[in-house]
Amino acid sequence: MAGIYIHIPFCKQKCHYCNFYSLASIKYRDVFIDALVKEIALQKDYLEGEEIETIYFGGGTPSLLSSDEIEKIIDELAIFHKINRDAEITLEANPDDITSEKIRKLHQSPINRFSIGIQSFFDGDLKYLNRVHSGSEAETSVKTVLDAGFENMSIDLIYGIPSLSDENWQANIEKFFSFNIPHLSSYALTVEPQTALDILIKNGKMNNIDDEKAALQFQYLMQAMDDKSFIHYEISNFSKESCYSKHNTSYWQGKKYLGLGPSAHSFDGNSRQWNISNISKYIKSLNNSGINAEKETLTKEQKYNEYVMTSLRTIWGTSINYILENFGESYEKYYLKEIKKHIKEGNVISGNGVLQLTHRGKLFADGIASDLFI
Repeated sequence: MAGIYIHIPFCKQKCHYCNFYSLASIKYRDVFIDALVKEIALQKDYLEGEEIETIYFGGGTPSLLSSDEIEKIIDELAIFHKINRDAEITLEANPDDITSEKIRKLHQSPINRFSIGIQSFFDGDLKYLNRVHSGSEAETSVKTVLDAGFENMSIDLIYGIPSLSDENWQANIEKFFSFNIPHLSSYALTVEPQTALDILIKNGKMNNIDDEKAALQFQYLMQAMDDKSFIHYEISNFSKESCYSKHNTSYWQGKKYLGLGPSAHSFDGNSRQWNISNISKYIKSLNNSGINAEKETLTKEQKYNEYVMTSLRTIWGTSINYILENFGESYEKYYLKEIKKHIKEGNVISGNGVLQLTHRGKLFADGIASDLFI
């Protein structure tokens, strides 16, 4: 089983914090779709005939595409790949793109899961982030999707926004619960280099992030989700039983995936490749019957480091037997030696040959993983 990711690079406007490749324009929309269809054909053998269990439209803002354009892409994928009849097919959407008419048409398409970029239900936070939608549009979008009959649904919320008070963060979480949605993705606001947010903060035009405040809001989130019996199955993801994001889980479990579109990444188990992050060059190369991508064959050390980083972030944890069987005794001994201090500090628990982060450890996940790298 494998997955396919499709990067739709168009946005109405760029969010201040975003460091993904995207354009605040739909200038190339038609020629992009044509180029994407060509790439699907050219990359038909990348997954070596593995059945497709997930398709994910990410971006950018995939909800800017029409239902006809989305169906055209899925139909083209079906020509070259065997898609599982129960495949999870996700569309990322922004609240301002969601109308009753559009959702009605999408409900008739193969799309069966929505991921809505809410980020906050409060206008002050949305203004800080430079989001297009308002708090009221955020609420309306969720109701519209639910009313259309989509049950498999997730929303994104961001904590650690300087404008976000603890009271409003709690209200955001309560609003999520009120909709009875089965999945939440929640991230700490980070300031990525060379983003608009980074520049605005350095120029003193916007308030910087308070890491301590963000950590407290994350702790509140974990407890609130526990109280409602949501499963914290990955650092930034919570769900009801059997409602995990199958697509994102495949990344953390090291499954193969094909990435299509400018800047999209692919993984075949041994190497990674990534398309050029430039839409005009992406289109030009495909019009000339080529794919403009770079490739990297992973070393044993890189595979080990990636396994440690991804597995430790999840509820399934890091398996000592997996390290021993796939990387050898020297890697196993190194891992067990380096993890001891984190167990002693109460950040990691060990049981049945599996190491998992505690609630406290989840606050330091990246630092713990880096200590275990070779």
